[in-house]
Amino acid sequence: MRLRYRTAQLTVGKSICRCDQPPMCRVRALFFCLWGVLALALALGFSLSSSDTNTDEVLIHIPDLTKDKLTHRPRRRTVALVRRLVSQVDGQRLWHALLKPILIERLPGSKGSRAVRKHISNRLYTLSAGWTVQFDSFNHPTPRGSINFSNILAVLDPGAPRRLLLACHYDTKALRLSPSGPVKVFVGASDSAVPCAMMLELVTALDEHLRVMKQQRISEVTLQLVFFDGKEAIEQWTANDSLYGSRHLADQMAQTPHPPGATETTLIDAVDLLLLLDLIGAQAPMFVNHFDNTARWFDRLISAETRLHKLGLLSSHPNELSYFRKDVNMGRVEDDHMPFLDRGVPVMHMIATPFPPFMHTFEDTAVNIHIQTVENLTKVLAVFLSEYLGL
Repeated sequence: MRLRYRTAQLTVGKSICRCDQPPMCRVRALFFCLWGVLALALALGFSLSSSDTNTDEVLIHIPDLTKDKLTHRPRRRTVALVRRLVSQVDGQRLWHALLKPILIERLPGSKGSRAVRKHISNRLYTLSAGWTVQFDSFNHPTPRGSINFSNILAVLDPGAPRRLLLACHYDTKALRLSPSGPVKVFVGASDSAVPCAMMLELVTALDEHLRVMKQQRISEVTLQLVFFDGKEAIEQWTANDSLYGSRHLADQMAQTPHPPGATETTLIDAVDLLLLLDLIGAQAPMFVNHFDNTARWFDRLISAETRLHKLGLLSSHPNELSYFRKDVNMGRVEDDHMPFLDRGVPVMHMIATPFPPFMHTFEDTAVNIHIQTVENLTKVLAVFLSEYLGL
């Protein structure tokens, strides 16, 4: 707002003071002029001070890690932006450059596990958004002795108040032909090499948008990727022989103050939502909502699939709603979200239910992966992330 001032003549009595008037008149005129200037300066200073204070009250928001996630609102994308986003998802890149190097045995602590860990981290290092990549490595006792596990963590902006966690596991299960037989190579394509490749493709396709978001601090919510190690049981699934990586990370995050120096909140409190991907890759999968408190976010997945179908941007997708269903109820599944769910983190579990028929068999290979479905789901997630983060 511009302030405009109008000059006024200073009068004493009925006459205008002039330079040829007696000295006393000029002294009085000068005195009143000084008082007028001082009063105007004080009034202007008070006005500007009040204006600054009110502006600060409007613009400055102190994040509340326990409440802000409950009122977070997505930003609906325009048709033009949706088209641009999904055009950047490259199914061939996902299949050849990102997925194939993961289709090897990835037992915790093995050479294959280290190779996949290097593949994932190197891919993230090439992106312009500038990811902070860390390895959450630890030793833990198992039925086969102590094993070294290593979660892969990648945070876009570690200083952001809140986080959206996109996660999957990258280890494979040790399958045997018989209880006493040799271990045969199990590559776990849907369980969970494909989700790993999807996550890498998402951040590659959205790289430019994520870089701008980070540089301009557009949102209080940043994106964190988590590739869990040790999800599968070493021998037989029990509370102690499973979820090694997610149990360790949830415990670490619950003990890490956030923001740094905080005494009442931790990194667990900073998690808006944990979106966990698992058992993805078979043709015509179905995903259902498992948790009431994240139903509104499941609705955003439904909305994204519907919009993309109507725009003709999905292939081998005959129906408007093929993947995400609200009219079907399925039981909850134990998975890497459990340690976070127990600590109050909102969870959306994107796991194909019923499970693929080849789950935990040697047939869970690239041959049984339907690349069009994988590409379609990656596009849906690209729209979801864009709306949630405000890209």
